[in-house]
Amino acid sequence: MAGTTAPDLILHNGRFTTLDRANPTASAVAIKDGRFTRVGRNEEVLPLAGSATRVIDLQGKRVLPGLIDNHLHIIRGGLNYNLELRWDGVRSLADAMGMLKRQVAITPAPQWVRVVGGFTEHQFAEKRLPTIEELNAVAPATPVFILHLYDRALLNGAAMRAVGYTKDTPAPPGGEIVRDSAGNPTGLLLAKPNASILYATLAKGPKLPFDYQVNSTRHFMRELNRLGVTGAIDAGGGFQNYPEDYQVIQQLADAGLLTIRLAYNLFTQKPKQEKQDFLNWTATSKYKQGDDYFRHNGAGEMLVFSAADFEDFRQPRPDMAPEMEGELEEVVRVLAQNRWPWRLHATYDETIARALDVFEKVNRDTPLAGLNWFFDHCETISEKSIDRIAAIGGGIAVQHRMAYQGEYFVERYGAGAAEATPPVKRMLEKGVKVSAGTDATRVASYNPWVSLSWLVTGKTVGGMQLYPQRNCLDREAALRMWTENVTWFSNEVGKKGRIEAGQLADLLVPDRDFFACPESDIADTTSLLTMVGGKIVYGAGPFAPLDEGTPPAAMPDWSPARTFGGYGGWADTAEGAPMQKVLRNAAAACACANNCNVHGHQHATAWSSKLPIADLKSFWGALGCACWAV
Repeated sequence: MAGTTAPDLILHNGRFTTLDRANPTASAVAIKDGRFTRVGRNEEVLPLAGSATRVIDLQGKRVLPGLIDNHLHIIRGGLNYNLELRWDGVRSLADAMGMLKRQVAITPAPQWVRVVGGFTEHQFAEKRLPTIEELNAVAPATPVFILHLYDRALLNGAAMRAVGYTKDTPAPPGGEIVRDSAGNPTGLLLAKPNASILYATLAKGPKLPFDYQVNSTRHFMRELNRLGVTGAIDAGGGFQNYPEDYQVIQQLADAGLLTIRLAYNLFTQKPKQEKQDFLNWTATSKYKQGDDYFRHNGAGEMLVFSAADFEDFRQPRPDMAPEMEGELEEVVRVLAQNRWPWRLHATYDETIARALDVFEKVNRDTPLAGLNWFFDHCETISEKSIDRIAAIGGGIAVQHRMAYQGEYFVERYGAGAAEATPPVKRMLEKGVKVSAGTDATRVASYNPWVSLSWLVTGKTVGGMQLYPQRNCLDREAALRMWTENVTWFSNEVGKKGRIEAGQLADLLVPDRDFFACPESDIADTTSLLTMVGGKIVYGAGPFAPLDEGTPPAAMPDWSPARTFGGYGGWADTAEGAPMQKVLRNAAAACACANNCNVHGHQHATAWSSKLPIADLKSFWGALGCACWAV
């Protein structure tokens, strides 16, 4: 134990997966001042308790290091979370449209109902998106905007009127406003392949006032904590200006209200003025400025607009403009000279190879060693490019975009080409720095367990077997991709990512054993207990009474977050809601031998109550009954 004082907190009777190779398992930990001070056996740790030490019995449950997303648009996502109806994880279009109809009914004018990414048509049983006619039927007067991945947006008639698109609206560069035979916009917007038309249209919608954005950001962090996320690297984003759009997250950081540790990258917003952006920022901001909860992490993921290769696999691969190298070199030289690391969005190997020409050229004059720069995405990266990245000290941050777009990739390039997109296992074998994340909230869901499932199973969310088993990871390797491996990308190696004495006390207790549950169950995992810096930021089931992180109710009062929560509509209690269907099916399948004298055979009713019980697969019984044993 560090020092001579007793720990603030002891967790015992757990099954800790520490990821510390020198001490891989433990049953108890001691925490002092937000860090692990002892990791070992119950009999070693419990005697350290003092009169003021809080002691929590983990009831024999699995414990993992807190998950860290290497690429999350959390700052932008937080500003808008309370405005967005999430179709993430909803299994049928019928259910999704039912949610939409109910949200339309309570959304006041002139507000919109928006479904902004995080889902794919392939996750629906119907394997399709709604039609414009279906949207108009459920929302004749309320604007509805639906963003599907990076490729299209659907707008009902009211939304088209709200944004002012008419027969006379010119076609945007790199995109299409689909029109009928008379030239009138139909409500379908396509990225071909540039998604700017999609995001520019979304930006025309009403925004939340500042105080509501603060509340919204807290609810987004709460949703991430519910899934066991304790940290993230923010990748900036379009229409996310620095420092204006960072005031909300800065206020929360100053008030000590962040429940996600956040490292942020700065993303240029001005085509042809990118160098000036980075000259200004390197003069006014310092790399690593901040603390363990909110800190600056360099530049990107957009460095220059001429190097952005959009990942709409429904469209042919875009060729980068001939001026790409010159513009990119100007920016990278500014960053290298100021010792700022960077991240660069790159989908295709053709783009990666050209960018590497620039990085290698800069490296000859200004060595990049120790800068922790990296590429994002890299779905079609070649072995040669992996070796070139490693040779000059870079890394590769992969995300599970193919879990949402794999079907489109196979349709265009074939199943053989899709077998290693990206070649994660080969990257690890070659020793390059590599980690995992989501790229949420628009082109994929923020749910980390969907990413972990994709890494382990090689399947898309639509069920397609995208990768052969030889290209998939075992569960420990996948977990390391989401924990200790991410710390290199924020220059925090040794500070977090493992359950180890001296590291920050970030952890989660999942609602099922990640190492023993069926592969098909991984994506449905949630957390029963999430801790950041030794503070409980989320508690559910047997740990609900310990919860310290609940924010005020979502604002405004018609927010979709109030009715549906987030992923899979988990908070929806209405009869016929997707989660309620799961509960009824569970009740129908009840196989207990006798009534438990508390719930009879109505386990689903107990499972769905607001009492502090666990979820479907680890039910302990609200009143102490033994029906969890079924």
